[in-house]
Amino acid sequence: MFHPKFSITNKVLINIGKIEAAKEIIESAPLVPFYEAKFRQEAILRTVHHGTHIEGNPLEQKEVEKVLAGKDIPARDRDIQEILNYREVLKFINSKKDDSITENVLLETHQLTTRKILKADQAGKYRITQVRVTNSKTGETSYLPPPPSQISDLIRSFFLWLNSVTNEEIHPVLKAAITHYVIAAIHPFVDGNGRTARAISTLVLFKEGYDIKKFFSIEEYFDRDAGRYYKVLQNISNQTKKIQDRDLTSWIEYFIEGLAIELSRIRDSVKRLSVDLKLKGKMGQIHLNERQLKLVEYMQEYGQISNKEWRSLLPMVSDDTILRDLKVLITKSLIRKKGSTKAAIYKIK
Repeated sequence: MFHPKFSITNKVLINIGKIEAAKEIIESAPLVPFYEAKFRQEAILRTVHHGTHIEGNPLEQKEVEKVLAGKDIPARDRDIQEILNYREVLKFINSKKDDSITENVLLETHQLTTRKILKADQAGKYRITQVRVTNSKTGETSYLPPPPSQISDLIRSFFLWLNSVTNEEIHPVLKAAITHYVIAAIHPFVDGNGRTARAISTLVLFKEGYDIKKFFSIEEYFDRDAGRYYKVLQNISNQTKKIQDRDLTSWIEYFIEGLAIELSRIRDSVKRLSVDLKLKGKMGQIHLNERQLKLVEYMQEYGQISNKEWRSLLPMVSDDTILRDLKVLITKSLIRKKGSTKAAIYKIK
């Protein structure tokens, strides 16, 4: 059975600490449903865009957004299909988060990734020819994956380990990092290996309770510096011929650093949008609409809000609507009113 080789360094420990701290804040933050949906949609958009862009898809994020919305754009059919495919992959792995991660899950993930891109006898099927990973600039071979005859045994050995190792033995984030590397290194398909490896790695996080409200996209971190991403992978792969003998420490450090950076960014965004945590302790989940949340956030930051200030904050909203929102906040015992209606000041209670 497969057994990964790696060390737990200070860098790994520090970034796992950051991940755990960000996870706690994100999951406990009392966001309203509007913002939760917004974060998830943004994460899907970023994952689809960067997860395909790193593989050479030329579409910009705005174009990807239009494709996902069902709009027509002037682009190659293949580029559009890659976008649509990866959205389906994300839906698929979300549906599998409560199941074991099996060889069939891997094959179906690849089939969805390459639907209408590869031939029917290649999509969702292990390669039957030797492939080479080449340097796009020099054309030289940068990595020679295992031969086709070894793929099935390597995959089965890896999944046997993945489904047997417990969280007490290896932290879920480490398991996700190892999963990404091993699938990419085995390179079981003629094309679509990177997208498949990243998707299965994300599935490991989802399955192990690290979906973190599905607010994050580690693909953006990889794509922002694709040169470093591929260099770290290549350096590990060139250590020795046998995948199990390779020391994965530097890859794990890189992967966990990326997740820590992404979750820290999400944490900061969530904190800016969240109703003060003491309100959650007082009332449980606070359900406010977008206007009400903006009013509360303003009062939290500046101490109070007047009619002049709310008109600047919500210029396209009528006074009657804002007054109704303020009345709701008063009824929920979140704020208090001081003074007459025209000169009233509203403060957090």
